[in-house]
Amino acid sequence: MSEIDQEPFPRGALIGAAALISCALAATALARLTAYEQDRPSAPAELSRSLVFADREDGAVIVFDSEDLSEPIAVLASGEGGFVRGLMRGMARERRSMDVGAEPPFILARHYDGRLTLTDRATGRLIELDAFGETNTESFAVLLNPLGGET
Repeated sequence: MSEIDQEPFPRGALIGAAALISCALAATALARLTAYEQDRPSAPAELSRSLVFADREDGAVIVFDSEDLSEPIAVLASGEGGFVRGLMRGMARERRSMDVGAEPPFILARHYDGRLTLTDRATGRLIELDAFGETNTESFAVLLNPLGGET
């Protein structure tokens, strides 16, 4: 047997690790109990668009500007637009759980600080799209274009 196997683990290291874990748990509990939210100044929207998403029978998702529901701004065929489709599927699931229909538009906004957000005022949910990476953010950014996305 080696010398390491015969010596007990240092007691001070165990006490220090336990204290660190206890402090982290206490801080987490305090934040949850006091409903702490990180204060982040919100830059105003530089550009925004109200969007309505609809499913088509062939599996495509059609994106409309809520101001003009007669002409789609984008059509995401089945198998395309995976990030947009996935995120909107989750948002639709949340709406269904709150008995909210598909009619209220989502607000897609580019802020002066460069952030891109998607807000569902019907549920109060705000998603910071930049957190998902540049490629995924761009898949929503094209919907802000006055001509819409690719159809």
